[in-house]
Amino acid sequence: MIISLLGYMGSGKSHISKILSDEINFKLIDLDKEVSRRQKLTVSEIFEKKGEIYFRKQERQVLEEILATQENTVLSLGGGTPAYYNNMEIINHNSISVFLMTSVLVLADRLSRQKEKRPLIAKISDEDLPEFIAKHLFERNAFYSKAQFSIRTDQKTPENIIREIIEKLYL
Repeated sequence: MIISLLGYMGSGKSHISKILSDEINFKLIDLDKEVSRRQKLTVSEIFEKKGEIYFRKQERQVLEEILATQENTVLSLGGGTPAYYNNMEIINHNSISVFLMTSVLVLADRLSRQKEKRPLIAKISDEDLPEFIAKHLFERNAFYSKAQFSIRTDQKTPENIIREIIEKLYL
């Protein structure tokens, strides 16, 4: 079984997937880290040197390979992964998808402290960040909402979020 966690950047996918994989004893794969490892470049460097389209093609190829394994895995997707190609269709067909829903204010607060690691928002001022996130989230919600399960994350501990995921999946 593959459990795919999706959501906007800053929603906690990497953190939650690590704890969840430990809790249920599944392998953990972070899609962005896997693309980085194979390309021997950070995601920021791939965007900068080769462009987003190149990154999205590599991301799709790695995603297909992971989803084909059917190994017990928690897969942490990149924030944009569901919005490209027919990725949500293959994610839902080959895994159980869980959308970590996080409010714009919480995302803006978290992301304002991580801008140097996030190529998409690196040059956006803190005051413009909430509006950028709200617009971007609006566009991506059409894809995120196709997830099989959705969990609101605001004001919940990682342990509570994981318990909810496990309850939804009857693990």
